[in-house]
Order: sequence, then C-alpha cells, then structure tokens
Amino acid sequence: MALYNFIPRRSNLKLWLPVLGSLLIFPIFVRNEYILNTAVFAGIYVILVSSLNITNGYTGLFSFGHAAFYGIGAYTAAILATRFNFPFLLTLPLAGIVAAIFGAAIALPTLRLKGIFLALVTIGFQQITFLVIMNWIGLTRGPMGIPGIPPASFFGYELKSNFEYYYLILFLVVGVLFLISRIVDSRVGRTFVAIREDELAAQSISINTFRAKVLSFVLATFFAGIAGAFFAHHARFISADSFRLEETFHILTMLIVGGMGSILGPVIGAVFLVILPEVFRSLAEYRGIVYGLIMIAAILFRPEGIAGVPGIISTRGILSRAERPQVAEEPAP
Repeated sequence: MALYNFIPRRSNLKLWLPVLGSLLIFPIFVRNEYILNTAVFAGIYVILVSSLNITNGYTGLFSFGHAAFYGIGAYTAAILATRFNFPFLLTLPLAGIVAAIFGAAIALPTLRLKGIFLALVTIGFQQITFLVIMNWIGLTRGPMGIPGIPPASFFGYELKSNFEYYYLILFLVVGVLFLISRIVDSRVGRTFVAIREDELAAQSISINTFRAKVLSFVLATFFAGIAGAFFAHHARFISADSFRLEETFHILTMLIVGGMGSILGPVIGAVFLVILPEVFRSLAEYRGIVYGLIMIAAILFRPEGIAGVPGIISTRGILSRAERPQVAEEPAP
C-alpha cells in the first residue's frame, strides 16, 4: 500500500483542523456536566455509526445487528474489569477483538447471502445475543446487569469527570475516523466500493468479494466493540436494555440521516440525533416514533443524507455516497 494513502490531504486538513480546534476548546468554555455527558455520548455514537458505515455504507451490505457487537464489547470489558481486574488499556482493545471474532463467526457462514436474507440473519443474531445476555446469569448477571465497573484509568490515574471523558472520547473518535478514512482511501476501501456498486463486475476483475466482505464485517464489529468498552467504563453499569434491536435501528437512522458512504455523514447523523432528543426531552416517550419518521423522511427526500446536501461538502475524500467514484480504481490482489 502506498505511503501517500496514510497522509491526510491538505484540502481535508483545511476542513478538519478548525473543527478539531473548536472541539478541543469546547469544554474550557462549557463546564456543565450534563452538556459534557451528552457530548461524550455523541462521541460514542460517532464511533458506532462510523463502524456501521463500513459495511452498510461502503460495502453495501445489509447488517441490522450492530448493537449486538456493541453489547459484546461492553460486556467483555465489564467482565474483564470486574472479575479479572484488567485495566482499561487492555479491556478496550480486547473488547474490540472479541467483538471482531464474533463478527467473523457470523460473517463466514452468512455473507454469501445477499439483501434481505443477510439482514434477517443479522437481526436473528441480535436477538440471540440479547437473550443470551438476559439468561446467562452466571456470566452476565442477566437482567440485573453488571454494576461497579471501574472508570477508565491510565497508569493509576482514574478519570472522574465528564470533562476528562470528553477528551478521551475525542481522542478515540479522531483515531477511529483517521483509521477508517485511510482504509477507505486504500485499495481495500476501493474494493469495498466496487462490491457495493456491482459485485459481479468486481468478481470479473478477480476481486475476492467474499473475503473482502468478511474483512469489512470484521473491521466494523471491531470498532463497535471498542465503542462498547468505552461505554461500559464511562457508564460504570451496563444491562441488556442498552443493546436491544431498537438500538441498532437508532444507529442505522443516524447513518441514513447523516449520509452513507462518507466520513463526515456518520459524524453529522450521530451528533444531530444525540442532541435532538436532549433538546426535546418532553417527547422522550415518543423517541422510537420520531426516529422512525426521521428515517422515512430521509429515505424519501434526502437519501444521500445531510452530508449530500449541495454546498455542505466539497472536499474529495469526505464526499457523500452519491458523489463518490462509482468504480474501484484498482483491484485488490
């Protein structure tokens, strides 16, 4: 893979550096714990939506079980931290690895399926995961959840406030977005896009589409597991209720509203749909209905998402799915 694939484009830096600078100084002027907590959750969902974007946005798969891998990551981190005293610096990558292993276990036998059949399998896995969490009392404590998860710590220093967690999630978000952007700009990413646009054409130029789809699924579930681990250490209590099928549809709605197949789309969708319910807390009981209406409206009137609105994005590399190249530039070996 060429070295230039790992160097951010200057035009991208002109867009991202002012945004990053604003985010860095944000908690200096806004010290309200509630607002900072909302910002932390927005960061968690940015990672989740960006990871789902790898499969559903760039590769064109129909995965509807993403909350299951989010939950697997959270429970892995919680169990390792509470029962085996693993530090945060170990539980974070291990949660991602365990989620990726489960992702590979699901991908290998099912990714030869297409369309609605793959969607049904992932929904089934989501429900199975939820039932296992609810009923395996000895491991997950079932409906009682896992309390007392230690906070994130670094070499003995424990994070205590949302101010500190804000900077940690900001660091993780920047790292994840950078890695995903480099993957997308590499031969691997162009292979994903080729499969999304025309799988038969991709096969005709000797692309191993099955292997590429498995890799896409594994990458997506790895990042979902990392988001779950962070959530566990931040919330310090997890239960199965946080990882229902409804959570997958919330993540999917954020992806559709923001814009599939772009780096910026998941960021916009996650931030918008995390802040929106907080602004209208009086309508919290209608959250599911509101999310459903937003998803339907986005599909009907703006299928390319907010990131595809003319004038919002003009930099190549963060274009919406509708504006990205339609063919792979070169096949993967």
